[in-house]
Amino acid sequence: MKKTDYETPSFALALTPIVLTLFILGTQIFYFGVFEPHIPLAIGLAITSIVGIKLGLQWDDIKKGIFHVIHVALPSVSVLIIVGMIIGVWIASGTVPSIIYYGLKILSPEIFLPSAMVICALISVSLGTSWGSIGTVGLALMGIGEGFDIPMYWTAGAVVSGAFFGDKISPLSDTTNLAPAVTGTDVFSHIKNMMPTTIPAMLIALVIYLLVGFFVIDTQSVSFEQVEGITSALNENFYISGWVLLPTVVVMGLAIKQYPPIPSLFAGVVVGGATAMILQGQSLQSIFDYANNGYSISTGIQEIDSLLNRGGIQSMMWTISLILIALGYGGALEKTGCLKSIINKIKSKVTSFAGIQTAAVGTAFATNIVAGDPYLSVALPGRMYSPVYRGMGYSTLNLSRAIEEGGTLMSPLIPWNAGGAFVISTLGLGIVDGNLENLLYIPLAFACWTAPLIGIFYAFTGLFSPKATDKEKERWASSNEAVSEFNDDGTPKINDAPVER
Repeated sequence: MKKTDYETPSFALALTPIVLTLFILGTQIFYFGVFEPHIPLAIGLAITSIVGIKLGLQWDDIKKGIFHVIHVALPSVSVLIIVGMIIGVWIASGTVPSIIYYGLKILSPEIFLPSAMVICALISVSLGTSWGSIGTVGLALMGIGEGFDIPMYWTAGAVVSGAFFGDKISPLSDTTNLAPAVTGTDVFSHIKNMMPTTIPAMLIALVIYLLVGFFVIDTQSVSFEQVEGITSALNENFYISGWVLLPTVVVMGLAIKQYPPIPSLFAGVVVGGATAMILQGQSLQSIFDYANNGYSISTGIQEIDSLLNRGGIQSMMWTISLILIALGYGGALEKTGCLKSIINKIKSKVTSFAGIQTAAVGTAFATNIVAGDPYLSVALPGRMYSPVYRGMGYSTLNLSRAIEEGGTLMSPLIPWNAGGAFVISTLGLGIVDGNLENLLYIPLAFACWTAPLIGIFYAFTGLFSPKATDKEKERWASSNEAVSEFNDDGTPKINDAPVER
């Protein structure tokens, strides 16, 4: 028998599974010194389930919530699998080696970081996926940075800044479509309303990377003999030509024609495999092996070998398993009402537009931390805060921007989040192997964390914070959208009744 009349957890009880999970996670990472968040998150899922049962939920209800969130995010897991295939096959085809080769020949160390950010942003806007951009061009840019002797964390910061910002404003992106969908706006109005934070954040990051290239990184110490050694080794082991860039042209062309990301990326695998067979002399069996297990080469040059020995579906399994566990944990937190209870507590303290805008950004960011899922960090605050914005008379475009910036942009900066785990594994930052200094990419991804701060500044000053238009209010009424009522002290009234999720 299905039970739906369960209790809503108190604020203290709702915090319990989150605090315990973060304590276990901290013990694993900082005390044991092992960056493997899987088991702490699995234990957190179990603790949350126990809380749900205490509240009156049946296990089948909790399981339904867990697998619902996992199901919603399965398309992104599919992208991960295909990106793994692309990495292995595009290295074998000479595509990635050629991008590295030409990059080392054309770019200079001084302008490399801003160039990396802009390139990744353009690719990500075209593909509609930050993960696809990072796994292809981003990986090649890591190789170019290695050739210029630029620290990995600087290159990774620039790559992440460009890739996730491009994803944020691409109409092909899933999160760019999810944010307006859950707040009741349209995608193009949403993208337009993000420009006041997007453009300044990108310009700030661009200026910082330029200054770093000219004044911080010691470009005078770059050994051009080493660069020449890398390019010569690439030339000896691969057929370097503009023709091997055909897979990237195909993927970009399909994206421009607005084909969905998954078939577009898979077409890149097929074309990359054909290129490897025709131009690099690879066999069909080898292509299958590279797609599944990754590419392998021994050139005798450590920089090349460490970069090109990667890829394949199996290389993504660590990340995929972490994502699935994190998604399950987030689904359990949502189903048990823990996240709702915490958000309601925050809402009960808010009396101004600046406060609700700050709370929306913070809630999306906090959901990213505790649930490890960028989709939940966009969807949950979007659903929970929309009635408050309507009641205050503000356009929900403000909310869609807030959750996109606290959700999409902050996900790669949290190592155990789906976005962060992908960045760390795909760019070969070696955090699991103890190279914790490469976590510096987090503060160095300037475009990601400056945008939310700019948005909060606008909320306090009233700049670029649109009120609801008459047309928007009419749409709320015709769609029977929820509109919050307010207490005498200006705080929104909270409905704590259990809902079927």
